[in-house]
Amino acid sequence: MIDFIKTRRSCRKYSDLPIPGDKLKKILKAGLLAPSGRSKKPWEFIVTTDSEKLNKLSNCRTSGGGFFLKDTPAAIVIATDPEKTDVWTEDCSIAASYMQLEAHSLGLSSCWVQVRNRQHDENKTAEEYIREVMEIPSEYKVQCILGIGYPDEEKDSYTDKDIDWTKVHTEKF
Repeated sequence: MIDFIKTRRSCRKYSDLPIPGDKLKKILKAGLLAPSGRSKKPWEFIVTTDSEKLNKLSNCRTSGGGFFLKDTPAAIVIATDPEKTDVWTEDCSIAASYMQLEAHSLGLSSCWVQVRNRQHDENKTAEEYIREVMEIPSEYKVQCILGIGYPDEEKDSYTDKDIDWTKVHTEKF
């Protein structure tokens, strides 16, 4: 598993090859099987392969954090009804991570676009903007967007030299 994790890298350049439906279904299945607090599974996954929507989603943040979405063959918006659980952000993050790992296992790449606590412009949050684009009910929160596709860039795998063991503490900080 560690060797597999070392090779998973975020990708922001994708080929224009479409993702086969069976692979997309496996990615979604991984998210649906992710663990959650008290097994509430509060997430909702909104999938798009529509180039117009992907282009709109690529403009979700002022800082350009999602710029690459316009070139991805698919994106998954991860949203939730926060009334279902107070740990929705953790639950949605775990589901997103499971989907990214499954995408990697299928020869695809992915990248997380942070949405929660980000701005679209000075008058609108990224979350509000995405809710409009994807027609998500106003009571829902949006955690992130995953861009998914076949990579059009190569990145070196992590090595043991990249592991910062100073981040590990035993018995006390």
